[in-house]
Amino acid sequence: MSFPRYPEYKESGVEWLGEVPAHWVVKRLSHYFEERREKASDAEFAPLSVTKNGVVPRLETAAKTQDGDNRKKVCVGDFVINSRSDRKGSAGLSPTDGTVSLICIVLEPKGVKGGFVHHLLRSAPFQEEFYRYGKGIVADLWSTSFSEMKNIVLALPPNDEQKHIATFLDHEIARIDALVEEQQHLIELLKEKRQAVISHAVTKGLDPDVPMKGSGVEWLGEVPEHWDVVPTGYRYEIQLGRMLNETRSSGENLKPYLRVFDVQWGAINTQGLPLMDFPPSAQKTYRLEPGDLMVNEGGSYVGRSAIWRGELNECYYQKALHRLRPRLHVSDTADFFLYVMEMATLKGVFVANANQTTIDHLTAEQLRRHKFAFPPLAEQKEIARYLEESTTKLERLTEEAQGLITLLQERRSALISAAVTGKIDIRGWEANQQPEQSEMLMVAEERATYG
Repeated sequence: MSFPRYPEYKESGVEWLGEVPAHWVVKRLSHYFEERREKASDAEFAPLSVTKNGVVPRLETAAKTQDGDNRKKVCVGDFVINSRSDRKGSAGLSPTDGTVSLICIVLEPKGVKGGFVHHLLRSAPFQEEFYRYGKGIVADLWSTSFSEMKNIVLALPPNDEQKHIATFLDHEIARIDALVEEQQHLIELLKEKRQAVISHAVTKGLDPDVPMKGSGVEWLGEVPEHWDVVPTGYRYEIQLGRMLNETRSSGENLKPYLRVFDVQWGAINTQGLPLMDFPPSAQKTYRLEPGDLMVNEGGSYVGRSAIWRGELNECYYQKALHRLRPRLHVSDTADFFLYVMEMATLKGVFVANANQTTIDHLTAEQLRRHKFAFPPLAEQKEIARYLEESTTKLERLTEEAQGLITLLQERRSALISAAVTGKIDIRGWEANQQPEQSEMLMVAEERATYG
């Protein structure tokens, strides 16, 4: 949708506001707010968290102090903002009485509409101006106090116009947020679809009429009758990487090597790799060859895999990474087994006792013993090609949905900023009207309806 500008503007005198409507009043923040400094106890008032979604009941993840009395009191209708720059955007109007951390600034509005204040002081331009007034704690972290904040210049319209702008923003933000939620739901459905497509292809194959047999592995279930169900070690040579220590970080044979975070799902980073000493005696053991499958062996990333495609002429790998190399170099293809690893990891096959909360290590011996279903080489290649095509389509749809979310969020931020600083005139807007939609919003609503 599009809105006109106000018919007449004046200079605000401050950079962050620029020109403002001629009838808006330009005054310092201290004219409209007083700081509430009263202390309160968690035993008396409910503890609150100040988040990017506003003021909410205290989150389970929030840091808790031993002294519940050492908090700031908040009353219904107060505006609360986190003073630290690393919490930028954490602010909002409080819907309830309660207490907040001492790092927050509590403002009591005087003669201004809370709904308008909520949007104005949470807008991106104001947030930037607020933290610009701060003083450094460390090089990349600073905090703003009320004594500094009170000098920020605001431009406010009359109260009835404040109320109208707040109503407009509440309506339009809810509409945009609903579209974002639909796209997020679509992304989850696409993720589930990807998992289902991969799981079916690598355990059941592509022929729906093929005779099946029991695999003897509970999580695998039935597999095509002509597939082999054998331990990974029967089909792949598995080698754990070289241990890094001080004596190996220097030497005459320094070579680039992969670390755990260089191996992401389906992709390997080769930029800025560190060097380790790999003498001739170790080079044969740890040198990578095109077609090697790299598997992370531990932590929350256990099982995460990618194929080495020969991106560098010479590269090695450290401990915490397994290298899987097909025996005889012809019996299997890593392209197929990469999808097997993705499926198995998502099913929690490599997690201790199938307990998803347990962080485990997948030793080489454990990986060798894990049983999987292996079709003949030609069928492995056919399945890998099918999955490459299918997952690429799903990834493209996911990227489109994520891109639309980004555009909608940018639109949301821009709309709020324009409305609360007077860059658009929405006085003629009514909630029940059907305004002209932007192409982006029409596309979003169509996707939300039809997927």
